[in-house]
Amino acid sequence: MSQNGNFNGAKTEMIRVGVIGYGYWGPNVVRNFFAVDHTRVDMICDMNPNALARAKKNYPGLEVTTDPDEILKSPKIDAVAVVTPVWTHYKLAKAALENGKHVFVEKPFTSTSEQAKELIELAARKNLKIMVDHTFLFTGAVRKIRELTESGALGDLYYYDSLRVNLGLFQHDVSVIWDLAPHDLSIMDHLIKGEPEAIVATGECHLNGVEDVAFMTIYFPNNVIAHINVNWLSPVKIRMTMIGGQKKMLVWNDLVADEKIRVYDKGVQITSGDKVRELLVNYRSGDMWAPQLEQVEALHAELEYFADCILNDKTPFNDGHAGLRVVRMLEAADRSIKKRGELVRL
Repeated sequence: MSQNGNFNGAKTEMIRVGVIGYGYWGPNVVRNFFAVDHTRVDMICDMNPNALARAKKNYPGLEVTTDPDEILKSPKIDAVAVVTPVWTHYKLAKAALENGKHVFVEKPFTSTSEQAKELIELAARKNLKIMVDHTFLFTGAVRKIRELTESGALGDLYYYDSLRVNLGLFQHDVSVIWDLAPHDLSIMDHLIKGEPEAIVATGECHLNGVEDVAFMTIYFPNNVIAHINVNWLSPVKIRMTMIGGQKKMLVWNDLVADEKIRVYDKGVQITSGDKVRELLVNYRSGDMWAPQLEQVEALHAELEYFADCILNDKTPFNDGHAGLRVVRMLEAADRSIKKRGELVRL
């Protein structure tokens, strides 16, 4: 049977989960917790009666509530999934940790880096796990890109360039940067060696008081540069990323069914003589290939990993520290936008 709180690496039959938030993403979290071995949802909380009615219809035997404390203080709950707006994350996650529960938190981790640091310290004191829902890290595409970068197949990285745009979904409590950019920031944090050194960001508000169009440039060590374009006002939906390396380059189109990743054996080599006019530029244009990707539902793989980290006392690579690094970049972007694109060092 389940034990509450710290498992100390011991195997257990079942991790009992309470899910707070059953809006857009919550139903996916609940469904996947039920599909993962060693986890089971025991209770769902949402302030919206209609959301709870949907939960009851989908899971007739499940306990539902509008009071988060019923989950946070329940002795039968081992882990809490916080799937709510970002401004609520800190308070709910803190209460869960204080009550001896492991925490799975929707991205971005917290509203401020100070909140993130406090939660990390609290979890460490209580020997509890924090996992931040950076779902894209568990996709077949990002796993393959990580494999290519780690093996050196791309060579030294030059740049990461992402276009993540669509018409909507407008948020009222966070800007388009806080809504969409965490996907790419978490991917970059996972792929690029070395923490970012500085950020430049620009953006504008057009409709509801928060930036709905924004551009970020992130400077990493070793001359690696990243650029992110996020936009709620695009006439088309695009999820396109280009990664350039010394040896090879790749294009990741997340919206196509086949060949999501194409690797190009293309590059540039420069040789020079004694004088500038003797500079020689050689272009290499080889084959293109589309690697086979693991077919897995990313959220299922992530929650399976969450359970494994709890049961076997492992530290997740998407832990609170990873969440903190993303929040720091988001804060820096906000400061840069307020100063009309001024460079902000991290």
